[in-house]
Amino acid sequence: MSQGKEKYGLFTAIAMIVGIVIGSGIFFKSDNVLIGTGGSVLLGIAAFIIAALSIIFGGLSISELASRTSKPGGAITYMEVFSGRKLACSFGWFQNYVYYPGLIVVVAWVVGIYACTLFGLESRLGLQIGIGFIFYTVCFIYNVLSPRFGGYFQNVTMILKLIPLLVITLCGFVFGDPAANLSHSAASLGQATLFAAIGPVIFAYDGWIISTSIAHEVKDSKRNLPLSLVVAPLFVTLVYVLYFVGITSFLGADKVMEMGDPHVYDAATQLLGSLGAKAILIFVIISVMGTVNGLVLGYIRIPYSLALRNMIPLSRMLSREDPRSGMPVQSAWSGYLLCLVWTLVHYLTTSYNLLPNSDISEISIAVGYAFYIIMYYQVFKLWRRGEIKGWFKGVLCPAAATMGSLFILYSCMQSSLFVYYAAFCLLVAVIAYVYYIVKKPEEHI
Repeated sequence: MSQGKEKYGLFTAIAMIVGIVIGSGIFFKSDNVLIGTGGSVLLGIAAFIIAALSIIFGGLSISELASRTSKPGGAITYMEVFSGRKLACSFGWFQNYVYYPGLIVVVAWVVGIYACTLFGLESRLGLQIGIGFIFYTVCFIYNVLSPRFGGYFQNVTMILKLIPLLVITLCGFVFGDPAANLSHSAASLGQATLFAAIGPVIFAYDGWIISTSIAHEVKDSKRNLPLSLVVAPLFVTLVYVLYFVGITSFLGADKVMEMGDPHVYDAATQLLGSLGAKAILIFVIISVMGTVNGLVLGYIRIPYSLALRNMIPLSRMLSREDPRSGMPVQSAWSGYLLCLVWTLVHYLTTSYNLLPNSDISEISIAVGYAFYIIMYYQVFKLWRRGEIKGWFKGVLCPAAATMGSLFILYSCMQSSLFVYYAAFCLLVAVIAYVYYIVKKPEEHI
């Protein structure tokens, strides 16, 4: 790898992780976290901290793999290089057919939820999902036609998304009563449960793994990538916990649970008046839009990445790049079609409340952690072969990351439909595995 390709410093690596992770989750899932903990703010804080530790140790483990290959492609590449092409094919299919489209559809739905609140529209599920559909359609179009604009939009929203969090946090601490809020929370611990809060919390943290895709472009990556994967989750956790305490101190946990997603607008209205609340909500919507844009930005390259490896049907078509823009246009539109399918699935599961206090994205995120465990084990194997020095990097980090992933998986099993949805994810992975064995594809990258 030439030094010319190493263009990102430590700050940029940290900013990318923060920008990807902070998005819709903290606004959209705070009420779900409280419902999961029975209104206990303290257990909600514990859930955020547990998830952060899992991400930190997971990031440190995967950074060991990232530092040992200059091949681009992120997590699919690490699975391919260290666990074999069959498992890489399975993981790639899971990301392409389940993880990314489901996540894009749910986060775009959040745009619709807050847009209805901002414009005073009736909060009907069909309207909310319809607005989300329109927005992610626009995202796909401009990321294909003008990828540079998509990059600029991502950078701007990374900065703007911190504004509503900081404003509501500060006002919550000044005008609320954090001490009384936490005391009340401590009194209700006996009736609370931690496990049900983990699903919403991991949604709020999701996206950290995507940052490893730039590992081969980070200056002094052996030092800066692990450092960024510690500093960024700690910063995100600090922001999340302060916001969580601030909003519950001002409104009260019961009020947040009762109002659901519009609690952000209600708090902003009380603190800043009608105009101030609309301004905050605009920042929230821009923040969520940035998350959708980032997901689309990453997703349009997933079918292309698999096609280059001949690991997906229609690889010849999906591996083509537009000669003018250099974008994998067919890959982008195949992803868009899958989003349409998952939009229908999301509408049906939400309409009939098939996933109480959850949605289609949370289970696929949890299943993703099962795949991460495979990569954590490869770190341990490298340590056993003497390629990783020291028990901290080679044993403690992958062991702690594995324990965190298992805790997340167990927590998400509390959902009544987890087994069925997880089985579907597994079926997709098995079909991919069989597809690879039958086709025996040769890579062309």
